[in-house]
Amino acid sequence: MATAKKTRPLPEDYTPSEDESFMNDQQRAYFRRKLLDWRDEILRSTKETLEHLQNDSEQHADIADRATSESERALELRARDRQRKLISKIDEALARIDDGTYGYCEETGEPISLKRLDARPIATLSVEAQERHERRERVYRDE
Repeated sequence: MATAKKTRPLPEDYTPSEDESFMNDQQRAYFRRKLLDWRDEILRSTKETLEHLQNDSEQHADIADRATSESERALELRARDRQRKLISKIDEALARIDDGTYGYCEETGEPISLKRLDARPIATLSVEAQERHERRERVYRDE
């Protein structure tokens, strides 16, 4: 008979520490909760924006008002598109938690610092690898 692995509920005030083993059960649960909360907030915000855009479809008599309204609408839609891409990255991070690769640099295989993951839970590169990546981008962009 298989026994289900019991995990203790994560305390609300838990914060990952360098004193623990890297990506232990509690740390994975912490980052999963952080990612899910972030995704839920984005989805809630997107829903509110869509409702606002649907309700705010009035025609403006003044051409300047109409232009302002269209500009605001375009800006809002661009922001929503960025958030859609962010949700995709959040889902990828959740999949990495499931497969055990979360928290490790895709380039070097070394652990990504907990401070970096806490600040940017979708990070896939260590600070050093990210800096190298950005330097390479700058070189190619400047050519």
